[in-house]
Amino acid sequence: MSTPDAPLPVELDHKRRRFRRANFIIGLVIVATVILTAILSAFWTPYDPSAISPSEVFLPPGSSGHILGTDQFGRDVFSQIMVGSQNALFVGVLAVMIAIVIGIPLGGLAAAKRGWIEDLLMRISDVIYAFPAVLTAILFVAAFQPGRTPAMIAIGIAYIPIVARVTRGAALSVFQLDFVTAARSYGRSQNFVFWRHVVPNILSVLIVQATVLFALAILAEAALSFLGLGTQPPTPSWGRSLRDAQTLISKAPGLAIWPGLAIAFTVLGFNLLGDGLRDALDPRLEVRNA
Repeated sequence: MSTPDAPLPVELDHKRRRFRRANFIIGLVIVATVILTAILSAFWTPYDPSAISPSEVFLPPGSSGHILGTDQFGRDVFSQIMVGSQNALFVGVLAVMIAIVIGIPLGGLAAAKRGWIEDLLMRISDVIYAFPAVLTAILFVAAFQPGRTPAMIAIGIAYIPIVARVTRGAALSVFQLDFVTAARSYGRSQNFVFWRHVVPNILSVLIVQATVLFALAILAEAALSFLGLGTQPPTPSWGRSLRDAQTLISKAPGLAIWPGLAIAFTVLGFNLLGDGLRDALDPRLEVRNA
């Protein structure tokens, strides 16, 4: 009977490596497709996504040049899906940037100072983290006004504790290493040591966490838009498309299927990409399976 710490058989290890590599490639292809679609939709779409055509409502896929058909207003569904990718990526990028820009310094401060500063920052993070991200975003958006900007700010704030805790956990181990002790012995400030020596050594962890949060941000924005608190008309949004289609599911199920698939595949792509990056950037996985 093998133990958990026993080396993997060579054949099984190769299979796992191929499986992880395949997941990474699939995730990369999906993410690249979404990004290219967003870039392309900024310059070209088959039809104007906001153009209403009463004579072409509820056309099935493939009719009159509409690849995915039309909705209840005669708008081209495929064009709306394409432009919706811009909104998803924009919200994801800005929300993750907010979480990273604020979360990394807070986590680094907690790891460097320790003591009551660490306890205070982590307890505040615990309070924020206790509320689900979508609920926090709903409260924030409801307190101000529905829209894409309040939504992405709220999502970013909700994910700050996650980034702070990940940064603190990874930085604590690096602060104990000899080269950090040597840098301190030369009189380097903690701020310099953190940004010059610690951050480069935890960058792989932060990159993987960012890809995971990106997928979660897309889901959160879709949920807010579904509730009418996220992106507002006329800007296309996958979440709002799902909300508009819920009363038409029996008449035109494709109106719910296509944006749902767009959300699912985009989130899947970022999750697979994150798993692949973790395997590629974390040397401990290679050591563990060696």
